[in-house]
Amino acid sequence: MTTLMRGSAALLITTCLAGAAAAQSELTFWQHGAGNPWEPRIFGQIVDDFNASQSDWKVTLQQFPQAAYNDSVTAAALSGELPDIIDVDGPIMPNWAWAGYLAPLEITDEEVKGFLPGAIGRWDGQIYSVGLWDAAVAMITRKSTLEKYGIRIPTIEEPWTGEEFNAALEAIKASGDFEYPLDIGMWDKVEWYPYAFSPFLQSFGGDIVDRSTYQTAEGVLNGDAAIAFGEWWQGLFAGKLVPGTSQDPADGVQAFGFREGKYAITWSGNWNAAAVLEAFGDDALFLPAPDFGSGPKIGAGSWQLAVSAGSENKEAANAFIRFAMQDKYQALFSDASGLAPATATAAAMTENYKQGAPMAVFYDLSKAQALVRPVTPGYVVQSTVFRKAVSDIADGADVATVLDSAVDEIDADIENNQGYGH
Repeated sequence: MTTLMRGSAALLITTCLAGAAAAQSELTFWQHGAGNPWEPRIFGQIVDDFNASQSDWKVTLQQFPQAAYNDSVTAAALSGELPDIIDVDGPIMPNWAWAGYLAPLEITDEEVKGFLPGAIGRWDGQIYSVGLWDAAVAMITRKSTLEKYGIRIPTIEEPWTGEEFNAALEAIKASGDFEYPLDIGMWDKVEWYPYAFSPFLQSFGGDIVDRSTYQTAEGVLNGDAAIAFGEWWQGLFAGKLVPGTSQDPADGVQAFGFREGKYAITWSGNWNAAAVLEAFGDDALFLPAPDFGSGPKIGAGSWQLAVSAGSENKEAANAFIRFAMQDKYQALFSDASGLAPATATAAAMTENYKQGAPMAVFYDLSKAQALVRPVTPGYVVQSTVFRKAVSDIADGADVATVLDSAVDEIDADIENNQGYGH
């Protein structure tokens, strides 16, 4: 009888364990970092740690090359095969939310208190995505260069004015010491253009679209401020102050051109800062954007985590995102990539962004100057239109004509999509 009871108990335990295993939720997570030297490792660790932390859910990670990622998500959405957790580029998120790909997160404002604004994806009054980091750009140069030409070192509190910046470029050009005074990365013809160049337009007082309604670009992309921006922008190329649209990518990757002495200043990001520090040490400077009249601006908003609208495990998917938001994972991400953590507490845990560290200025720049790209589903079209407009102006096209045409194209797209739900 005792043997029978023991056998029955063992069978009961085995059955319960099998039932627990069967009840475990399987979560799928798509991420864009395949081929990247550090993203597979960091996200792999987060997934492994989450899976080990509890027994209710198991996340499986699938990574895609960035160039193919958005198309893969769109195809999966059309066929109803989206994963539970989605990696989404910040400015694209409103389009995916409007299209029904994403569900609002169950994460509250209190939970993201202290995050850099660019790391939080909001649409229609709700949080749809959260990032572990943000990118930031600066005018990167050398202290010795500015001192040689008598150029003031600007600060976040007192950035260069537009006039000062232009005068600095002209003084450097007149020296004949560099191929160009400034490198702005014209070789990178995709999202870099709106991310890096629209802040100049916004500093002049214009924008890609009117953010008060998101129903038109009239007046902001072709008004007086935008015309002033366009004329200044064209002058950079006409005056041989920057390389043109045919710039060789080899000059721009990892700021090689700057490090080789081709350019006195490069408009680049914190992902290149470690290489610059290695090359120039204490002589390296990471400076704020110039102020062209409406305040200095830099871009904000990068890749973030979201939950698909069709997920049957939204509670679990939100739990995973909460887990990934921990400071220790932000710090790991930052130390591996050079990008700024989303919170000050995470920054304090890093080698590069803790107080007094050489890259901490990028965190300060994000707090002080960052502006997200237009928060609208129409941005996917507007960014393409903007890229073409600044390219055409750089190549010598009439500024007013180009900007008027850009406005017409953006407004037609907004009308064709019934205002994109604003």
